[in-house]
Amino acid sequence: MANIFPRGSNFLPIKILICLLVLGPAVAGGMWYYFTPKYTRVGYQPNQPIPFPHDVHVAQLGMDCRSCHSFVEVAAHSNVPTTQTCMNCHSQIQKDNPKFAPLRESWATGKPVEWVQIHKTPDYVYFNHSAHVNRGVSCVSCHGKVNEMEIVYHAKPHSMAWCLDCHRNPENELRPLEHITNLNWQPTPKDGQTVAEAQKELGLKLKDEWHINPPVGNCAGCHR
Repeated sequence: MANIFPRGSNFLPIKILICLLVLGPAVAGGMWYYFTPKYTRVGYQPNQPIPFPHDVHVAQLGMDCRSCHSFVEVAAHSNVPTTQTCMNCHSQIQKDNPKFAPLRESWATGKPVEWVQIHKTPDYVYFNHSAHVNRGVSCVSCHGKVNEMEIVYHAKPHSMAWCLDCHRNPENELRPLEHITNLNWQPTPKDGQTVAEAQKELGLKLKDEWHINPPVGNCAGCHR
């Protein structure tokens, strides 16, 4: 009986194996490089039902972050401002602006404005805002220069490696509590110091005074 397969088919399994050995690591490497928070989160900038220019409210008007996000010092989760919070100002200021129609509707019906959440910690991660804010970690450390954003976007990766970098070296982010919401604040360098060196010196001092020892080796510190 004649052989129905060509002679080259004898090498087909070897060819398939070679392709798998080459393509497998390439695909895994591509996923490891690109399917990370640095690429999947950073830059996320959804449209909101009402445009809220943080640069105007914070940089120009001088509003403190806690004016709208009032729970960050006392709660694990940061709150999105309620309609009442917005109406404290906009019941008088630009009250007839058509952009604020969803706000006026929310005020009339009692139905919350459907803000699109940008920063969301996965369910398997425990993150306490108040624990960080009350120990010298500024909003800018995790959210970037929100005071310069016309439309807020996801500025930092918030990956596990990124969090651990801060937990291992918290002195790089610590600052006096009175400057937590001053997103432009920097330590004043001494003669011959750089800003980074001044930050590290101050951060080490605050770390020692406040007995800061973030969890690093214990998984239960963040995964509960």
